[in-house]
Amino acid sequence: MSSGLQKRMQDSFQEHVNEDLIMDCMRCGFCLPACPTYLSTNYDETHSPRGRIALMKAMRDGDVVWDSSVEEAFDLCLGCRACEPACPAGVQYGPLIEETRAAILHAKPQGSKEKILRKGAFDGVFADQDKMQKTIKLVQLYQKSGLQKVTRKFGFLTLFPPFMKEMEGVLPAIEKKKERKHSNNPKKATVAFFTGCLMDTLFQETNRKTIELLEWLGAEVIIPEEQQCCGALHGHSGELEKGMRNARANIDAFDSDAFDFIVNNAGGCGAFLSEYEQHLKQDPHYAEKAARFTEKQIDISSLLIKLGLNEDLKEMKAIDETVVTYQDSCHLKNVNKVFLEPRTLLMDAPGFEFKELIDAGSCCGSAGIYNLLHPEMARRILDAKMNGVKDLQPAVIVTSNPGCLMQMQVGIQREGLDKKMKAVHIVDFLYDAIHKNQMSEVSPA
Repeated sequence: MSSGLQKRMQDSFQEHVNEDLIMDCMRCGFCLPACPTYLSTNYDETHSPRGRIALMKAMRDGDVVWDSSVEEAFDLCLGCRACEPACPAGVQYGPLIEETRAAILHAKPQGSKEKILRKGAFDGVFADQDKMQKTIKLVQLYQKSGLQKVTRKFGFLTLFPPFMKEMEGVLPAIEKKKERKHSNNPKKATVAFFTGCLMDTLFQETNRKTIELLEWLGAEVIIPEEQQCCGALHGHSGELEKGMRNARANIDAFDSDAFDFIVNNAGGCGAFLSEYEQHLKQDPHYAEKAARFTEKQIDISSLLIKLGLNEDLKEMKAIDETVVTYQDSCHLKNVNKVFLEPRTLLMDAPGFEFKELIDAGSCCGSAGIYNLLHPEMARRILDAKMNGVKDLQPAVIVTSNPGCLMQMQVGIQREGLDKKMKAVHIVDFLYDAIHKNQMSEVSPA
C-alpha cells in the first residue's frame, strides 16, 4: 500500500471520526455477546464493536497500517446496533461506524470502480422515487413477460452466485396498484404516511393494507407526494451527506402542523428517519424542522396500538389455533426501542398462539443490502437464526422490515420448510387475520 493512501486514510479518520465518541468506549466487553459477527467468526475481536472502535482510534493515531484486513473489519459490521443497548457506557456505535465508512470512502481515489457504482446507486436509484419506480418496472417486466419462467425452467440462475438465485426466488410478485378502499369511520388522528422506496414498489400491497388498516381505525391518511428514499442506505454506506440530501427533501415534504404522526412500516427506514434531528442539529435551516419531524415519528405497530387495534382484536372470534412468532427488526428494536408493541398485537390476534423465537432480537443477516454484499457472512448468521426457527416450528414468522422479510423467506426456502411455514410483514398478517375472522362489521374491506 502506498504511503500516500495511508496518510489520506489517517487524515480522513481524523477529519470524519469523532474522537470523543471513540473515547466513550471503556472496553468492558458487554457488547461482545450481542454482536453477530463476533459470534460468527469464533470470537474474533476485530469483528466486535470493541475491536472496531480500537481500530478506529488506531487509524486516527497512525498506529495501524491500512490494509484489506482493516477494511474488512469495518465492512463486515452489519450495523445492527445490538451493541448499543448492551453497552453500560452508552457508546454511540451507530454514528461511529457511519463516520468510519464516510472516512474510508473519502480517502479512496476518485474515479475508482466502487465510487462509480456508488454514484449510480446513490445519485440515481435511491435519490429519486421516480427512478426507483422505473427500476421496479423492469422487475415487473421480468416477471410478467415470461422471462422469469424461462430463466427458472432452464436453470439460467445457476450461472449466478447462489445468494442471487435465493433472492430471486423470494421476490414478491409486482402487481399493478389496487385502488384504495376508503373508510368513513370517525376520525381519531391525521397521519402522514412515509411510504418508503422499497415498500412502495416491491411491497406496495403491504402499503395499501397499511393505509386501509389505519383508516379503518379512524386515521385520516395523507401521503406527501415529494417524499424520497429515507437515506438509510446512503448513511450506512459512508454516503451520509447524500443521505442528508434525501432527509432535507423528506423534512420539507412532511413539514406540516396538520399531521399528528408520521408513520412508517419499515423498521430500517424508521430508525434513520428518527435520527434526522441528530444528523441535522447543526444545520441552521433544518435543525428546528428536523426536530419537529423526529418528534412525530412512529412505527406502524405503535400507532396501531395507539388507535386501539389490539382491543379490537381481543373481541374477535378465534377460528383456529396457529403458532406464530416474531423476528425483530434490528433497528426498530435497538434504535427505536420498539419491542413489546408488535408482540402485543400478535398475542391479541384471534386464532393464533404466539411463541417467542429464540434470539428473536439477533440479526437475521439482511441488514439493508448486507446480504448482497457479504453473502457468506449473511448466510452464517441466517443459518444460526434458522436453528431457532426449526426448534420452534412456527407456521408463521412475522417481521417488520422488508429486508428481514425476504431474508427469513430465504431461510425458510433454504431449509425446505416452505410447505409448512411462511414469513409475512406484520401489516399483512394483521390485515389478513381480520379478514379471515369473517366479521364484516370489523373488517377493513
